[in-house]
Amino acid sequence: MTDLSDPRQFEAAYQRLAPRAFVVALSVLKDPAAAEDVVQDLFLGLWRNPRSYDPSRGSLETYIGVLARSRAIDRGRSRGAREAARMRLASQVRPAEADREPPAEHAAIEREQRRRLLSAVDNLPESQREAILLSYVGGLSASEIARRRAVPLGTAKSRIRIGLARARERLGEVA
Repeated sequence: MTDLSDPRQFEAAYQRLAPRAFVVALSVLKDPAAAEDVVQDLFLGLWRNPRSYDPSRGSLETYIGVLARSRAIDRGRSRGAREAARMRLASQVRPAEADREPPAEHAAIEREQRRRLLSAVDNLPESQREAILLSYVGGLSASEIARRRAVPLGTAKSRIRIGLARARERLGEVA
């Protein structure tokens, strides 16, 4: 029996089952980056709450497989809902508004927002700044950033997430 509250047993379970969970999530989502996110979220949840797995209800392998599949389905539905909302919004934009040149004050506001954003990102620790720029400017996925910087995938994702949170805080302070 695996005790997920024991770090060594958790690591062994992760090493053994994460690839299987990835395959399950990938089969649902057809997107490797999204499947990696599902696996990371799944194991992070198990790490935070190891008692969520009840061995009397089935094997850990089955539990992980079911969780990976259901979370991947949820993620896919969420992504589909966002895309549908985006399409509805795009269809509601009147052609005259889309063709019109934005007023000069809009350009000035956009320049100021860009300056504030760059300043917020510039003030981040180097590892977080680099991860954000590689992701948003370079278009790299978290797994590509992890490989490029030779860090674990979770570290790359954390750098992006924490960096974005700090940048948001900084933007809130400046506003």
